Amino acid sequence: MTRVLVVEDDPQLVRALVINLRARRYGVDAAPDGATALRLAAARQPDVVILDLGLPDTDGVDVIRALRGWTRVPVLVLSARRASDEKVEALDAGADDYITKPFSMNELMARLRAAVRRTEEAPPATEMRLVETDDFTLDLLAKKATRAGRDVRLTPTEWHLLEILVTNPGRLITQRHLLQEVWGVVQGNKTNYLRVYMAQLRRKLEADPSHPRYLITEPGMGYRFEA
Repeated sequence: MTRVLVVEDDPQLVRALVINLRARRYGVDAAPDGATALRLAAARQPDVVILDLGLPDTDGVDVIRALRGWTRVPVLVLSARRASDEKVEALDAGADDYITKPFSMNELMARLRAAVRRTEEAPPATEMRLVETDDFTLDLLAKKATRAGRDVRLTPTEWHLLEILVTNPGRLITQRHLLQEVWGVVQGNKTNYLRVYMAQLRRKLEADPSHPRYLITEPGMGYRFEA
């Protein structure tokens, strides 16, 4: 059974999430604050964490950073904060996805399934293990990126998006395909997810993120990786 840790201080929302998750045969633990969340994460080893940022004892971003100190469990942020800089802060801290309140329960469940799927997928074939460019190297089997001799930390979502692109060099991958594969959604109005994550990847890997050499946008269509 897939186990989900819900970190949220709104009792009504927690109840709705627990009911919906259990109806879909997920195991659920709930924590009303950051300290309890970290204790439960260590004790129960969840497969996915759904995390509110506005907790009574600490900011949710600090909980993400604490989790990332010892686990790669997917973290889905569920927050009323809509400012792009707050979203980027959570993603930089190690969140894998960001969903704003109010939200559709069906969309949340689709994102949750996508997060579980990413952790269960088999590693790439051995022959595709290394991707080397003039600026960075990717070890897809070990899920390790290096740039200028230093490790680059990528979240599981960033890795999944990057793997799709680099294992299809030169091929245009449509926005729809990436949304379906990485987030489990296909709506065209969700392309902001792609823009945020591609900006994250460029900032971490490209020498000049504003003029990318490797992670190329095809306006209105999708993205491609140029080796």
